[in-house]
Amino acid sequence: MSRFAEPQHPAFRAIHFSIDFDRRLWPQDLAGSRAHARMLASTGVLTDAERDELLRGLDLVETELREDTFTILPDDEDIHLAVERRLTELVGPVGGKLHTARSRNDQVATDMALFTRGEALLAIERIDALAGTLIEVAAAHLDWPLPGYTHLQRAQPVYLAHHLLAYVWMLLRDRERFHFVATRSVANLPLGAGALAGVNFPTDRGLVARELGFAGVAPNSIDAVSNRDFILDYLGAAATCLTHLSRLGAELVLWSSSEFGFVRLPDAWSSGSSIMPQKKNPDAAELLRAKAPRVVGSLTGFYGALHALPLTYNKDMQEDKEALFDAVDTLDLSLVAARGMIDGAVFDRERMAAAASDDLIAATDIADLYVKRGMPFREAHGIVGGLVREAVSNGIPLAEVQSEHLDAEARSLLAQSSWLESKDSEGGTASGRVRTQLELARAALAAPPA
Repeated sequence: MSRFAEPQHPAFRAIHFSIDFDRRLWPQDLAGSRAHARMLASTGVLTDAERDELLRGLDLVETELREDTFTILPDDEDIHLAVERRLTELVGPVGGKLHTARSRNDQVATDMALFTRGEALLAIERIDALAGTLIEVAAAHLDWPLPGYTHLQRAQPVYLAHHLLAYVWMLLRDRERFHFVATRSVANLPLGAGALAGVNFPTDRGLVARELGFAGVAPNSIDAVSNRDFILDYLGAAATCLTHLSRLGAELVLWSSSEFGFVRLPDAWSSGSSIMPQKKNPDAAELLRAKAPRVVGSLTGFYGALHALPLTYNKDMQEDKEALFDAVDTLDLSLVAARGMIDGAVFDRERMAAAASDDLIAATDIADLYVKRGMPFREAHGIVGGLVREAVSNGIPLAEVQSEHLDAEARSLLAQSSWLESKDSEGGTASGRVRTQLELARAALAAPPA
């Protein structure tokens, strides 16, 4: 017997069924089901024999899923019902007892929490690997100058190591965000909340929480089944991390162009043209540049799905899965690609040094010299701006401008090494500061996320 007199419309089944994408949750579903079965036996809801038969059946189901011999049937709405259906086929009526004292609402919330936690921890591993590669590449290019830019105009020279380390600090912040997801956002177990109000059986949620690695249990059954904050937090962390990677990708695209010529990207992360044999396109870097908006869109879209949604569970919340799964896959691939490109990049020291040798870059240093002599900075800025205008108008280096303001000490600042080594403030680009920064970065990466 059924509550419904009519069969489901094919279009409804297409929009309603999630098995095509949520089947990847089977490891989490089986883990939760095993813990649930053990808890039911420990509290007397199931006998030990029933527990053992359920665990045996779940092992058989896992073998089929792992070996890709598990058959999805037309009425398998999602992976949770598919597993329960196959379990019952394998062990008989006792399979129907597994769903005692739980609902798909708390079951799905638990599976998603387990999945999100695992993927946040994997993201940390990938971030650590990329940050470690950046640190080693920075250490190998400690005193290689290149122009620093603002507004994509040459501004002040920096060492390549200093520039690359900027991305390390971004990644270390990303690591903290994913650590928050794994340890704080996914802290409490939803299972045991039932559909929304709790269950009618004596359960031990703490036992399940300990087995599944949760710090505690969700204290409110309504919040337990309706909470998807951990997915928003993961998507937010992924969007920020991919935004950082997009900036790295954008610079690799620019630096690898003929106009810049600062770096040659590895062939393994490049492609050619269908008609121009000479082309070597930085496609991986371009795609790295483009992935962030995709995940930002997923974050925005899921915020929209949750916006003003009444408690507790609503089918709108099924939209969490495709958004999260796509973000997970996009981030993982992007971190691997970024590491591969950086690890195999070959930088052109002479080309970078030549671009950083334009003595107009030293204009700020000369203005600072006047300030040290007692001149207000704005007055110094105006004087040096006039010197720069004269150099540009006459097409000559700043050092060749004849002016009373360019005395011997000022002209000494036009030597390239002084531009870099004068930036000896904490966090600056002077080589001693960069060496210190390298050690700080290594120590920060070696320490566990807080």
